Amino acid sequence: MSAARKLTVVRRLKAASRKVRELALIGHALTSTRHAVMAQIVPMRRCNLACAYCNEYDDHSDPVPLDEMLRRIDHLARLGTSIITISGGEPLLHPELDAIIARIRHHGRMAGMITNGYLLVPERIQRLNRAGLDHLQISIDNVQPDEISKKSLKVLDKKLQFLAEYADFHVNINSVVGGGIKNPQDALTIGRCAVGLGFTSTIGIIHDGDGQLKPLGTEERSVWTEMRSWKKKNYSRFNQFQEKIANGQPNEWRCRAGSRFLYICENGLVHYCSQQRGYPGVPLAEYTKTDLRREFLTEKSCAPNCTVSCVHQISYIDHWRAPQTSTTTPGSAEGLVKIRL
Repeated sequence: MSAARKLTVVRRLKAASRKVRELALIGHALTSTRHAVMAQIVPMRRCNLACAYCNEYDDHSDPVPLDEMLRRIDHLARLGTSIITISGGEPLLHPELDAIIARIRHHGRMAGMITNGYLLVPERIQRLNRAGLDHLQISIDNVQPDEISKKSLKVLDKKLQFLAEYADFHVNINSVVGGGIKNPQDALTIGRCAVGLGFTSTIGIIHDGDGQLKPLGTEERSVWTEMRSWKKKNYSRFNQFQEKIANGQPNEWRCRAGSRFLYICENGLVHYCSQQRGYPGVPLAEYTKTDLRREFLTEKSCAPNCTVSCVHQISYIDHWRAPQTSTTTPGSAEGLVKIRL
């Protein structure tokens, strides 16, 4: 068997194993509501870029020490978290990233990462393979870099070729419309490139500074509709909510942030999502399954106009059950959220 053929077989076997694990975690989520389905965790707040629309980075923070990151991963596992996605900042700046990924896989959890892709070279991709990374996502905002975003296809094209050649993990390329992106047609170019390299392709709508709805213009809507119609399926199946966002309409849904979805900042605090930091603002080490249950049943007032897709997708699993019996308004008070029963 040739080396190329052997590599193809290995990748297919890994993809099949990953699919079985994904189906198992979906089945577990459907049969039990007493565990977190996904957590995003930040090991590094610092980023090597400074995209104008982003509020999730700084240019100076030190990496979270490895021992602390491992403790946080262990606690997420105790909460039953099925998928742990590493985000930032830029996670590839963390010097012990491979050990963090390996700890996630040690617990039998799906390991994902969101990166800007700038630091990907063949050797680094192969290290991610060995660590056990399952999914990697890169958002590419434009074809040519501008003052809004440097995450451009021109800069990252070679990185994508490296991924196509070396990555054993699933790669998704997310393009965007809205939020100050100058040329909506760039999303089509980026999506076609991704599919041509064998990756999945998604399109997102950039939210405003509070993670809230920002309706699409006519050209943006046209691009979004075309990409959604492509036969190439993406791995994010639960995205019906985007239709109303594109139309500038609020969604009626049950946000399960703080329960089925957790956002863990670099300080180790649990938040609803990246756009609602401070709520509930509880240290992960003190977060229990009682907290998960409370937040599962708590309605969030920011939900109707929310565009944070990962929270929508995870919450969709439970859209048909457990009406929420208490209400909270993120952003209305300092510190812990006040629950109105």
